[in-house]
Amino acid sequence: MPPLAPLERRLKQRVARGRERIDARIDLHGMTQSEAHAALFDFLQRVRADGGRIALVVTGKGGARGARADAVERGVLKRQVPNWLSLPQFRSLILGFDEASIGHGGQGALYVRLRRPR
Repeated sequence: MPPLAPLERRLKQRVARGRERIDARIDLHGMTQSEAHAALFDFLQRVRADGGRIALVVTGKGGARGARADAVERGVLKRQVPNWLSLPQFRSLILGFDEASIGHGGQGALYVRLRRPR
């Protein structure tokens, strides 16, 4: 299977400017890693089956809220989702992904380009 690639520069620009449609969005805020992993996989399968081409995955930026003791654990989904997308089960669904533009969540979101259904 070929390696995952970031979105082509022009495609990313079209999506960021609203000239290329985002077919579906999922917000993983507040989910555990297990919940988020399952939700993301189901979401991407559904979008691909429906013929979607571009999906927006919101992970949140993480970072500490106040002086919480568990601040080190914040941002887990932001770090984990790109790793998950590189796993074989996800690679069969997607061509690649890239950080979203500021208007779509910037560092706290990803554009995911889906493979065409077989």
